[in-house]
Amino acid sequence: MSTTVDTVTTDSPPDHSPAIGGRARTIALVCLLAASFMELMDATVVNVALHTIADDLGASATSLQWIVAGYPLAYAVGLVLGARLGDQFGRRRLFVLGLVAFGAASLACGVAGTPEQLVVFRLVQGAAAALMVPQVLTNIQVLYPPAERGRAMGLFTSIIGIAAVAGPVLGAVITDGDWFGMSWRPVFLINVPIAVIAVIAALVFIPETRADRPAPITLGSVALLGGSLAAIMAPITLGPESDWPAWGFVVIATGVAGLGVFAYRQVATERAGAVPMVPPSVFATVSFRNGVLAFAALFIPTGGYFLVQSLHMQLAHGWSVLHTGLMWIPFSIAVPLAAGLSATVLAQRFGKHVLQVGAVVLITGITSMIVANGSAHPAFWFTVALIVAGLGFGLIVGAAGLLVLNDVPVEQAGAASGVFNTVQALSVAVGAAVIGTVYSTVAESSGFDAAYRAAMLAMIALLAVGAVIAQSMPRVAVTL
Repeated sequence: MSTTVDTVTTDSPPDHSPAIGGRARTIALVCLLAASFMELMDATVVNVALHTIADDLGASATSLQWIVAGYPLAYAVGLVLGARLGDQFGRRRLFVLGLVAFGAASLACGVAGTPEQLVVFRLVQGAAAALMVPQVLTNIQVLYPPAERGRAMGLFTSIIGIAAVAGPVLGAVITDGDWFGMSWRPVFLINVPIAVIAVIAALVFIPETRADRPAPITLGSVALLGGSLAAIMAPITLGPESDWPAWGFVVIATGVAGLGVFAYRQVATERAGAVPMVPPSVFATVSFRNGVLAFAALFIPTGGYFLVQSLHMQLAHGWSVLHTGLMWIPFSIAVPLAAGLSATVLAQRFGKHVLQVGAVVLITGITSMIVANGSAHPAFWFTVALIVAGLGFGLIVGAAGLLVLNDVPVEQAGAASGVFNTVQALSVAVGAAVIGTVYSTVAESSGFDAAYRAAMLAMIALLAVGAVIAQSMPRVAVTL
């Protein structure tokens, strides 16, 4: 069975007819979601296995730092380029290429014999994910017209919520269980069969689509954008472990200036009548422009949330790696329930208010965690607080993608998904670095409990800012 559509373009109106439907489209969606799950899970799955990896490979602290940071660094730098390559050369083609590279890199990570090899293969993993992931959101926008997109986005955002906590849980279970006597290696090897199945399904069920007027990809633009993002991401991801050296802030400033130059060149290109790599006109869509800002403020806390909560349970309460990983199960159950309801029902009826209510619920959950930390029975009360926080997080992730991307013209879907995914990656990195630094700094001077409280209050403040920014979005962005 083949569903290849050689000339499907994205210069069609928003109510375009999808290239496929029925069971074929459902299987195509499952394939896309499986790839998203792998990518999101691999961003965190390695964290709980670091001590075991260090013992097995004799990895230094610097090597461990790059094993963790290399993946999101390569991923964030390549997202926009991956989206535009899909527009030009075919989204299924780039999706499959990314899947194959991701599976091969996962296999290489699983058999790595030295820390240096593992660092290199993690970088390759991130680059492969940057080819693969942008095609997911773009394909959802192309395959599903606005009237049907809510349910597809609901499943996508549910996967985001599940994968966000599946990494620590699965990493803890695999490492602690020593599967097949292979220690930490199945953390990566588990991706290989999933990638193989997904590649076969993609070739059979996902139609080939591409933009009718793809943006030209020039070496100068790629180098300027990639170099600028790398200059921002590298100090952010590596700074906390290096006590934030002064040169890091200089590099970040250089990266921000580079993005400014890139933006100026994109504006000039569009004014000249050509198609830029990232069309500035995509930001003319109010729901996208303001929604991206709100999404960043709401998502920055999540990078610090998972890091600080996991660290604190082990450092302050003496929990084991397995106990810490299993702690996230209530959260992982609450998130998809709220995300599915948010994307399929609430976002379509209440628009931006779902993001705001989600922020309030998440703030309530985080506040409850501060109280639980000082209670006589923290394990029980943390479970309750994590359920509340999971519901809030689910409401946010369930509505965010749909509200931010739904009004974007289909011909700009690739650029919009690249920007959206890049903002997500940068937000998580910033959250982990900044809030993690707040925790470690306060812990040194005032103890773990004070550090935990300070980090949680910083998250609450950011969530409040995100809720305020969301007020500038259109009231209801999705109509059926």
